[in-house]
Amino acid sequence: MISIFEDLMSKIYTPIEMLDKLVSFDTVSRNSNLPIIEFIKDYLQCHGVESHLVYNEDNTKANLYANVGPNEVGGIILSGHTDVVPIDGQNWNSDPFKIKEHEGKIFGRGTCDMKGFVAICLALVPDMIKAKLNKPIQFAFSYDEEVGCVGAPFMIREMKKTLPRANCVIVGEPTLLKLVDGHKASIGLDTEVTGFEVHSSLLPSGVSAIMTASKLINWITDKTEENQRKTPRDLDKLFNPPFTTLHVGKISGGTASNITAKKCSFTTDIRCLPLDDGEKIINEYEKYAEKLITQMKEIRPEANISISRHHWVPGLKPENDGFADSLVRKITGENSTGKVSYGTEAGQFQEEGYSTVICGPGSIEQAHQANEYLSREQLDKGTHFIKSIISEQMN
Repeated sequence: MISIFEDLMSKIYTPIEMLDKLVSFDTVSRNSNLPIIEFIKDYLQCHGVESHLVYNEDNTKANLYANVGPNEVGGIILSGHTDVVPIDGQNWNSDPFKIKEHEGKIFGRGTCDMKGFVAICLALVPDMIKAKLNKPIQFAFSYDEEVGCVGAPFMIREMKKTLPRANCVIVGEPTLLKLVDGHKASIGLDTEVTGFEVHSSLLPSGVSAIMTASKLINWITDKTEENQRKTPRDLDKLFNPPFTTLHVGKISGGTASNITAKKCSFTTDIRCLPLDDGEKIINEYEKYAEKLITQMKEIRPEANISISRHHWVPGLKPENDGFADSLVRKITGENSTGKVSYGTEAGQFQEEGYSTVICGPGSIEQAHQANEYLSREQLDKGTHFIKSIISEQMN
């Protein structure tokens, strides 16, 4: 009887075969990612590569990092996430968790964002081993990137403690393999308003949580419009849009139309330019909330507003002649750089002192939607990209 380890050792995956395997794991962020992590761990172990796992608090999810090649400084970290966004409410033409190739497009949840990059990295492990690297290639695969880059910071801190210091980080988010050296910070806020219920005909004696929340949401809208009116700085102009945005994406509350709402909660997403101060924006928002709290408590002392931070992902700042930037330019021949408004773990690596850029196969335009796909051309180009990194580490 062939053990799973013997089967994994004997199986040499092509990038598309590995992609098919990874997509088959339903790693929507609300689910555990341990099955895919255990597969990757076993696969690497069968090729003689030791993995390190960093679990979340309840041990239902884990990051995985590993060092392929010599235990020496000067490595290149290839970073990706294992989770994907939900398929709920999306009308797919095929099974989202089984790849389907049609007319040069490989369909499946996560093919583009970003199991394609992870699949290429893993499929080329045998090549890395045969190459007898002089400097290592390190993997960093995280959980819960799609809900605020939750897992990566714990992994990064452990990598700094246990692995030889790497020269740079390449985050393989879909950029069509173009060099991206900057992204906005991503900040998530949860706001809960507590009012006091009365019959709506007695409105002045109650406190409507919904109507108070509407004032906070108006403040958020006004702040975005204020930012939009500002003259963009040179760095700002490289982002689309060239200003910091605040957006309310989810709201709930109320019991009936003739009862002042006791509860109302909503979430706010802030995409902050690298040169803007996210902390200052939050402080301004909290000061406005304190003003409303005073007004609410004059009517009912139990009324209140609570604001908590769901996540804070630091922005990625362009580096002047950074190691990562120079390396990717050398490999791709790219002379230009791009900026994006979405957040990644790149800013978290950079905060820990790593030279970091974003460069990976696929287009962000295909991410997060029904019939997500990665083109075969991008899969092949991504494979060539990682093979070039292998060559760099042989020198």
